[in-house]
Amino acid sequence: MNTKFKRTLVTAALPYANGPVHIGHLAGCYLPSDIYVRYLRSIGHDVKFICGSDEHGVPITIKAKKENISPQAVVDKYHKIMGDSFKGFGISFDIYSRTSSKIHHQTASDFFKVLYEKNSFTEQVTEQYYDEAAQQFLADRYIIGTCPKCSNINAYGDQCEQCGSTLSPTDLINPKSTLSGAEPVLKQTKNWFLPLDKLQPKIKSYLEKHSDWKSNVFGQCKSWLDTGDGLQPRAMTRDLNWGVPVPIKGADGKVLYVWFDAPIGYISATKELLPDTWQDYWKKDDTRLIHFIGKDNIVFHCIIFPAMLMEHGDFVLAENVPANEFLNLEGEKISTSRNWAVWLHEYLKEFKDKQDALRYSLCANAPETKDNDFTWKDFQTKNNSELVAIFGNFINRTLVLTHKFYNGNVPEAKTFSALDLEALKSLAEAPDKISAAIQQFKFREAITEWMNLARIGNKYLAETEPWKLIKTDEERVKTIMNVALQISCNLAILAEPFLPFTSIKLFNLLNIKPINWNHAKQTNNVPHPHLINKDELLFSKIEDSEIEYQLQKLQKSKIMNENIKDAQAIKTETSFDEFSKMDIRTATILEAEAVPKTDKLLKLLLDTGIDKRTVVSGIAKYYNPKDIIGQQVCLLANLSPRIIKGIESKGMILMSENIDGELSFVSPVKANVSNGSTIK
Repeated sequence: MNTKFKRTLVTAALPYANGPVHIGHLAGCYLPSDIYVRYLRSIGHDVKFICGSDEHGVPITIKAKKENISPQAVVDKYHKIMGDSFKGFGISFDIYSRTSSKIHHQTASDFFKVLYEKNSFTEQVTEQYYDEAAQQFLADRYIIGTCPKCSNINAYGDQCEQCGSTLSPTDLINPKSTLSGAEPVLKQTKNWFLPLDKLQPKIKSYLEKHSDWKSNVFGQCKSWLDTGDGLQPRAMTRDLNWGVPVPIKGADGKVLYVWFDAPIGYISATKELLPDTWQDYWKKDDTRLIHFIGKDNIVFHCIIFPAMLMEHGDFVLAENVPANEFLNLEGEKISTSRNWAVWLHEYLKEFKDKQDALRYSLCANAPETKDNDFTWKDFQTKNNSELVAIFGNFINRTLVLTHKFYNGNVPEAKTFSALDLEALKSLAEAPDKISAAIQQFKFREAITEWMNLARIGNKYLAETEPWKLIKTDEERVKTIMNVALQISCNLAILAEPFLPFTSIKLFNLLNIKPINWNHAKQTNNVPHPHLINKDELLFSKIEDSEIEYQLQKLQKSKIMNENIKDAQAIKTETSFDEFSKMDIRTATILEAEAVPKTDKLLKLLLDTGIDKRTVVSGIAKYYNPKDIIGQQVCLLANLSPRIIKGIESKGMILMSENIDGELSFVSPVKANVSNGSTIK
């Protein structure tokens, strides 16, 4: 490790608090950063590991509207789910903070004011879509319309998720506001831009000093700088009511751009962790700053955040940004909206105490320089054929034989054969090989070298055959078993960054307190005399039935999404006369209650302006009864009555269904439309 640096600050990308975390997040960012930090701690280096929830921006407000709760309730919910998942997998953050905290709001505001007072920003008036009914500017994700490239009628203002095209809101055909359903209008607004075009020479100089970065990272940065007109000014403020308020006059109703505020979360979290010494980790040249991220965040961490730090002038810049590529799932891109994912909180329940099995599989298959694929069958193979059959088998044989031959007492090694010396030589060489790979962020190579040491242990036992030799040369067997126990202990030391739960278990079996990496070259870490504990299996086989269950879960997600897609397709044409037979009117919900012994149904009393009637509706999953009293809805009033759970339901409330299958009320845009007004 470079001795120029006295300390290292490691940041892991702040996960977005609008949903749980999945295996793609773990493989792309949090597992490699945790391995690296655990290694640095084990060699005695001064390191701090920083992360937290990213809790601002438009997707949070969209999620809040979908779930009919406040943005704060959304981030509170997912902050806990994500934090518990990380803890469950042993991701060893020194702090897991959040950007909705007071210390973050103050830190981000102060940072913006410094740049503002240095005239780092330019003020620009641009035209943006505005919803006159909702009386607010619309972020790109609040606008949907028809994609000009594939004709998807539900394309967003920034991207079409059907064909993957990057879009601008003005590219959409027939744009609509997702807030009111109205057609938005273009309206002028003022925002503050960071002139990346003028800062490009400084950014380019910084990047050229780091041409040794991973090729996928450096190559993407170069393409941003060298393609077309290069970097362009980017707005650092947004017209939104959720986020860090812009702390200057004339900026009412505006917040900091989430990608301006989020990376400052690394700074505010460090301040929260180390109120007296945080500046040592951000402002001293002998600090090594490393950002672990996924490839979709490269531009923000390698171009925009460094530009912000340069303009501020007081902070160190990242020494490395070892971003990983994407992890796919069963040959398809992971998609949260399609539920095509393996969620960490679900894995922890369904594979109890098997965190290290997934950590091993994801590290051994990490998407370090190109996209890679996770399959459940490969996960099963890595567990059964490697963790169980190679590593677990060696440990089990060593401990069982020690108890069988010596009642668990560690035998003394007196003389060493060529086979013993060869095994001990491999044992002493392994730490440097693994260290070199970790320091170069080659974690797949590192964990392969670790497993190779277990292979060496199995080979050593197979060649020496102590179970046969015990009958003729007991002194020789003592040396063999001592060497096997030394390999076992050093495997526990070297496993800690990768498989922390297993490392602790193995130290317990050896009846030894955890030993740090600096002792991993030694070949006498298990003392004599010493009594080890009874053997327990470190890993168990994963059965075919468990894998089949996971594959069926994914298949159900696929079928559900296909059904939703079919449901969203335009149905067969109908005549105007047929449509005219439907009597659709406005109505107001007067009372609402859950239908007993059901999960989905609500019993509603509606004022139709003509009468008061009961309607049973399957919306309990999306709406709390007490929250919808007074809600104005659209009612199909002349639908034949039906008996549902013993209740006569007279009519049907019209609901919209999105691609996720979530239901929302179809309501009049204008307030106080008279009940009973007909819809034509």
